[in-house]
Amino acid sequence: MHLWLIPMLYVCASVATGIILPRIEQLYFASYTLNLSVASAQAYLSAAGSGMMALTGIIFAMAFVMVQFNAVAYSPRLALWFARDRTLFHALGIFAATFIYALFALAWVDRGGSGTVPLFSCLLVGILLIVSMLLFSQLVQKLSDLQITRVLQIVGDRGRNVIEAMFNHRGHEQIGGTKLPRKSLDTAELGAITQTVRYSGEPRTIARFDVQALVSQAHQAKAVIVMTCAVGDTLVDDTKLLQVHGAMGRLSQEALLRAVHLGRERTFEQDPKYPIRLLVDIAIKALSAAINDPTTAVQTIDQIEDLLHRLGRCNLDVGYATDGFGAVRLIFPMPTWEDYLTLAFDEIRQYGASSVQVMRRLRAALVSLTESLSSADRVDAVKRYLEHLDQIIAHSTLDAQDRLMAQVEDPQRPITPPSFHPLNAHDRPKRFTSRSGHLRGDLGSARGFELRRRVGWPHRQ
Repeated sequence: MHLWLIPMLYVCASVATGIILPRIEQLYFASYTLNLSVASAQAYLSAAGSGMMALTGIIFAMAFVMVQFNAVAYSPRLALWFARDRTLFHALGIFAATFIYALFALAWVDRGGSGTVPLFSCLLVGILLIVSMLLFSQLVQKLSDLQITRVLQIVGDRGRNVIEAMFNHRGHEQIGGTKLPRKSLDTAELGAITQTVRYSGEPRTIARFDVQALVSQAHQAKAVIVMTCAVGDTLVDDTKLLQVHGAMGRLSQEALLRAVHLGRERTFEQDPKYPIRLLVDIAIKALSAAINDPTTAVQTIDQIEDLLHRLGRCNLDVGYATDGFGAVRLIFPMPTWEDYLTLAFDEIRQYGASSVQVMRRLRAALVSLTESLSSADRVDAVKRYLEHLDQIIAHSTLDAQDRLMAQVEDPQRPITPPSFHPLNAHDRPKRFTSRSGHLRGDLGSARGFELRRRVGWPHRQ
C-alpha cells in the first residue's frame, strides 16, 4: 500500500464518523449529554483542533530533521528509508483525524440552541487526543534511531534477515502447492534461445523477481528462463532483461515483465548486497575529510564482518528454481563470494588507507574470516585481500612505525602502544590457518562456474 494512503484513510474515517456519529447521538442517545457548559465545551474542542495543527507542524519538522540528518551524516540512501517509517504516516493521519472530528463535534455543541453538549463525540475527541500523544511519544523515541550505533544495528539486522530468507530457507520452491526438491544445476538443459525480452522505459531498479510466476510460465512452455540482470541492477532503455531457452511456444511478454518488480531504488528483498552497500556508504562517508570519523568506520566493519561470516557459511549457488518435476525452469544471477568481498572491503580500504585504526580492524576481519571459512577457494580469496591490504599499507603515507602497527590485526580497535613491537611485513606468515592449525574442508563451486559458463555471464566484479 502506498504510504500516502495511510493519512488519507484516517481523514476519510474521521469525516464519515463526524457525519454519522453525531446524528446517531441525536436520534437515539439525546438524553446522554456531557455535564459541561456550552462555552467550556466549545473551548475544549477548539483547543483540541488548533493544537492538532500545531502538532502536525512539529511532525513535519521532525521528519525533515530525520531526513536531512541521515542524508548528511550517513547516506542519502538511508534518508528515504527513515522518512518512510509507517509510524510517521500513522501519526499524521491520527492528528488530522483528531482535528477534523473536533470540528464536526464543535458544530453539534448547542445544536439548534438546545444548550446540550454531545457526550460520545466529546469523549471520542478525548480518546483521539490520548492516542495522538502516544504516537507523538513514539516519534520522539524514534529520534534515538539517529544514533550511529542504532543505525548500524538496524541495517545489520535487515542484512541478517535477507541472508536468512535467501540462503537458509531455499531448500524448496513451489508450484501449484507441491514442494519440490533441490536439483543439481548440471542437469539444466537450456536449449536454443527462442525469445528475448528487453526493457523499455525510464531507468528503474529491479526490486525483486516473482519466482513462482516465472517458474509457472516456464513450466507451461517446457522452457528455461534465464535472467540476464540481477536484483538490484538498474535497467535503462533497451536493456536485455531475460532470455527464454527451448520454449515450445512464445511466452507472454507482458506476463514476463509483470513478474519482474521494478522500483525507483533498491530494496532489501532478495538483495543481500544492499545492506553491505549501505554499511560501506556509512563507512566511507565517515572516512571523508569533511567528517574524519574512523571510529564510525570501525563500527561499520563490525556489522560487515558479521554479515560476511554468515554468507561464508551459505551455499551461494542458489540462483535457480525448479518446477514440480525437478526440472530447472528459472536461472538468475547471484553474487559470488568475490563479489561480496569486493563490495565489503575495496572502498573502505581505499578511503581508510591513512587510518591505522581502520587498517587494523580490516585485517582483524579478514583474519577472522580465514579462520571460520571451510571452503578453500573462499579462504584463498580472503588471503588475496590480506596481501592486497599489506601492499596498501606499504605504499601509504603512514610512517614506518604506524605501518608496522597497521599490519597487526586488532578487533578491539585501540591503537597499539609504542612499546609493542609487531611483526615486520616480511616476517608475517604467507599462509593463514584456522585455530586448529589447518584449513577445514572444501565446498567447491564447480556448479556455479559451470552455470556461468553455459549461460554466458561474465565474472561479476
